[in-house]
Amino acid sequence: MDVHLRDLRYFVAVAEELNVTRAAQRLFVSQPALSKQVRMLERQLGFPLFERVPAGMTLTPHGEALLSYARETLERWNAGVEAARGAVPSGTLVVGMQTAVGRGIQQRALRAFRAAMPGWELSLRLVKWSDPSGGLADGSSDVAFVWLPAVPGLRTRVLSVERRLIAMAESHPLAGKEEVTLDDLREEPFIALPAEAGPLRDFWLARDARDDEPVIAATAGTADETFEAVTSGLGVALIAEGNATLYSRPGVAYRPVRGLAPAELAIAWRADDTRPQTRAFLAALPGGRGDAGQRASA
Repeated sequence: MDVHLRDLRYFVAVAEELNVTRAAQRLFVSQPALSKQVRMLERQLGFPLFERVPAGMTLTPHGEALLSYARETLERWNAGVEAARGAVPSGTLVVGMQTAVGRGIQQRALRAFRAAMPGWELSLRLVKWSDPSGGLADGSSDVAFVWLPAVPGLRTRVLSVERRLIAMAESHPLAGKEEVTLDDLREEPFIALPAEAGPLRDFWLARDARDDEPVIAATAGTADETFEAVTSGLGVALIAEGNATLYSRPGVAYRPVRGLAPAELAIAWRADDTRPQTRAFLAALPGGRGDAGQRASA
């Protein structure tokens, strides 16, 4: 019987939390998706793992018997991966990105990392907004360029602080203004990040500064999807000032929004990651020679 490691991680998280909502938050997945995967695992195994009780849920005898083996399998797999990575002094460091980085940061870091870690390569991967950890939560990225606020359990260092601009079609009435206010935007339909992005979605809807509910016109999973929606006239979107240059599109106008706190681009890594390749990449970035600017996401 073939069972994915992901299913074992889901089972262990739910078994330890005995609460699907808390387990989903811990795994950075939606509660309905987690519930569906657990039910599918139970059907595949042919027996129930959990019993639903008035106080929540509890493990069945089947689940109790399986839990220690599932934990051991995950621990042995993780140990095996680390052993394989350390077998030779070379490898690939996977760098997740929510948007293009630019700003001269990436190129300098690449050169410095290669000098410090000869034989190692960097693999850049674009991660959808539905994973606000930039791939760190599921281990598909080793480090990640993310926009704050970051998900809990990560360490971050701010690399760039920029104004938030509103992106709109050039034909939009507000494009004629030099600067817009939140009052100007209250009735405007927004292009939003997916619900899974959580607090990050709220930040790019300016919920930190507004006291009303924003109008949502569409959801976009990537920066490119956001700009396509804006160009098509579906709605407006807040973006970081530096991204206005990186994602320059004909037919799109950008205007500063008065009174908004700035956006922060950061490098993020797992708090327990002390591998030399990770430390070398962090040292290659601005502020990398000390602890200044580091934060732990609670």
